[in-house]
Amino acid sequence: MTPSPVCDFSRAGVTITAMPTQRKIIHCDCDCFYASIEMRDNPQLLGKPIAVGGSPQRRGVVATCNYEARKFGIHSAMASATARKRCPQLIIIRPDMEKYRLASQQIHEIFTHYTDIIEPLSLDEAYLDVSECEAFQGSATRIASAIRDEVRETVGITISAGIAPNKFLAKVASDWNKPDGQFAVLPEEVESFVANLPVNKLYGVGKVTAKKMRRIGIETCNDLQSLSDDDLKKYFGSFGERLRELSHGIDNRPVQTQRVRKSVSVENTFAEDLLDLQSCLGQLPSLEDQLRRRLDKVRNDYRIQKQFVKIKFHDFMQTTVEMISQSLEPENFYKLCSDGFARGNKPVRLLGLGVKVLPASEEEQPSSPSQTEEEQLAFFEGDNNS
Repeated sequence: MTPSPVCDFSRAGVTITAMPTQRKIIHCDCDCFYASIEMRDNPQLLGKPIAVGGSPQRRGVVATCNYEARKFGIHSAMASATARKRCPQLIIIRPDMEKYRLASQQIHEIFTHYTDIIEPLSLDEAYLDVSECEAFQGSATRIASAIRDEVRETVGITISAGIAPNKFLAKVASDWNKPDGQFAVLPEEVESFVANLPVNKLYGVGKVTAKKMRRIGIETCNDLQSLSDDDLKKYFGSFGERLRELSHGIDNRPVQTQRVRKSVSVENTFAEDLLDLQSCLGQLPSLEDQLRRRLDKVRNDYRIQKQFVKIKFHDFMQTTVEMISQSLEPENFYKLCSDGFARGNKPVRLLGLGVKVLPASEEEQPSSPSQTEEEQLAFFEGDNNS
């Protein structure tokens, strides 16, 4: 395959060189996956607002919801009780993970009809590298359309797709024509496409970073491109270089056929708030037992690098505290829980324990005890995804 020419972008004295590449990447993302499966299996649900998640009476949260429910402002990770208040007629269905896994396997099998280079991100989304696919004369847009048709006919749900020269742009594009649509960013369209792209669409830019960008007048990739290397480093540290590349639509990450686990964790949302620190500490042994059982399944493949505790308070403010550790030490969890609780000192609705891990074959890397950006900048309103 002949590589495309090197692309140079210059803005405010900054020159960026993109690696030669001619990848064709498709990001496939099922539309409200769990809810779509439930509507497929029960046509009486069609047209009604539904959510898949826990009970409002037991502090449950919404895993996903259909588009009828989203009209009421309901979204994933919202408390089921809040969702029911926003939409009294909301139908909440308990998740059936085995059914969703089966549908996911069927979809993954369809992907393999077109390429072996597949990177699953979750049950309902994946990256596909179809650069070498000969179907439809190598047209990635026609391949994406064929995949969507096959999923609709075989699995009975809809899927949206983004097509682009790299993973970052493909993922952004898959949201462009949701639900049941697709959007392509051609190589010659990359610069114009990213120019007006909001910075919160950039990979790795969360709520904290986006807020920081707004404070300094950065709203779009075009704004970000205007910053010099020194300013990027000043405002965003080592992440500045990555932001510079993404703001020009550059992403040289390959599609990884084997995902590397970064953490192992467990968590529990309590039916009644834990009112004080001692109540929280009393829950740690049970959570630790669950974590050990989960960790035993991957112990031979990974080694522990850090321990962490996640706390969500009754008002949904959330914090995570971590420390360097090479083993599962109960005393560390007690200390982390105490430190985390002190940040809010108020009733707790959710506790989680976990470890950051590295592949067993990977060489030891120097670790820094510094906290993540969200931890440094105090609490943020988080979700319930782990």
